[in-house]
Amino acid sequence: MQRVFAILKLTWKAAFRYRLFWVLVLLLLGAVVALPLVIKDDGTARGFTQILLTYTLGTITALLGFATLWLSCGILARDIEEAQMQMVVTKPIARWQIWIGKWLGIISLNAVLLLIAGSGVYFLMQWRAQKLPEGEQAILRSEIFIARGSLKEPPEDIQALVDEQIRQVIKAAPLSALDQQLARKQIEEREKAEQQIVAPNYARRWVIDFGLRKNSLRNEPLILRTKFQSPEARPFGDPPTYRGVWLVGPPEAAQLYRIDLPSVAAQTFHELPIPPSLLDADGKLTVEFRNYNNIALLFPLDEGLEVLYREGGFGLNFIRGLGIILCWLSLLAAVGLCAASFLSFPVAAFFSIAVLILGLSSGTLTSVIERGSMFDGGHEGEAAAPRAIDAVAVPVFHAALKLVNLVQGFSPITSLSSGRSITWGQLGLAFAQIVLLLGGIFAAIGIYTFNRREIATAQVNG
Repeated sequence: MQRVFAILKLTWKAAFRYRLFWVLVLLLLGAVVALPLVIKDDGTARGFTQILLTYTLGTITALLGFATLWLSCGILARDIEEAQMQMVVTKPIARWQIWIGKWLGIISLNAVLLLIAGSGVYFLMQWRAQKLPEGEQAILRSEIFIARGSLKEPPEDIQALVDEQIRQVIKAAPLSALDQQLARKQIEEREKAEQQIVAPNYARRWVIDFGLRKNSLRNEPLILRTKFQSPEARPFGDPPTYRGVWLVGPPEAAQLYRIDLPSVAAQTFHELPIPPSLLDADGKLTVEFRNYNNIALLFPLDEGLEVLYREGGFGLNFIRGLGIILCWLSLLAAVGLCAASFLSFPVAAFFSIAVLILGLSSGTLTSVIERGSMFDGGHEGEAAAPRAIDAVAVPVFHAALKLVNLVQGFSPITSLSSGRSITWGQLGLAFAQIVLLLGGIFAAIGIYTFNRREIATAQVNG
């Protein structure tokens, strides 16, 4: 490990030689201090966190991400192009140790820079929070400066029901493979709609199992976070509002806890505090919504209703969020070093940015996979002409999307700005998927190509 640490020190010296470290420190401090001063918040707790958390942490991540790609490409490719690597490889040190040393050097550099920028965001946020009105400070303490866990009702498995209905449809009238696929999708959407839509004068019930948390949370206050959609739309004027009536508690209880909201808006999250001791003997919380409006309301399966509970403090949650960002930067360092192991600096930088753009294009990948083609179908009602390229591209995009989702499945900035808990389990899973798995894949490719590359090829002049 002494050889690896020697390369790590050389990586730090190279960062200082390029003046990258001090430039990044100035840029990061500028993002932390100047950005909140330039962009004014609206004086509310949510506007405050949008500025100080979403914008600043997003800017910090972007700055460090591009700097990591530039440094990781240049620190290896330029050493080879400028004939400095020839002197290193002649010493008793393996090439994998050189590669790992540079990777750890970039990671440690990012850790220090992220610590400086993160500390600035944290303390500036605490200082500016004191200038908010007392009511908004209370919202910060209860909704943002906290780590809240979440529980939802597990979605009902509808595949068996869909399979049975498909068999009945095929039995009545044989369908082609394409028509079967279309019929299956229509049936799935209909079954999902039945779970989400609450018709007028009907009710929707959720049963949320607290499992092992029932004993620790039985006497703790909870929060219902709900969102519904409405088919009504008003292009002008104020949006329509609806009456929300919630009943919480065991169904067999003599009296349920009632929340009557006479005027609530659609397409908006509403957080409703409920008192403790509403769980039944099995640790389940029953929540019922009664629709007394003259129009059906839709509660999405993914965000229609969830229960929030206090899981920890903000400080430790903030550190875990920075840890996930560091995992992202570690992957970018592996990508840049992998490219520089067999490409020149300009080409390696281009390749790394292309990989980054691919990682940010999950929406496009998803669209191609859902269509089953890279091309639009032309006129409405007409199937797209079969293309041989789709037979290769769609499976490749499907595999790429799975890899991208391993990284994008973690959103520390969104979690911190909404007061959601980032658990140690999530941080460990992020480290395993992003650093060990994906970073390890790029590291294995980079080390292999670096070992196979001819470094000290004789140069002939004249």
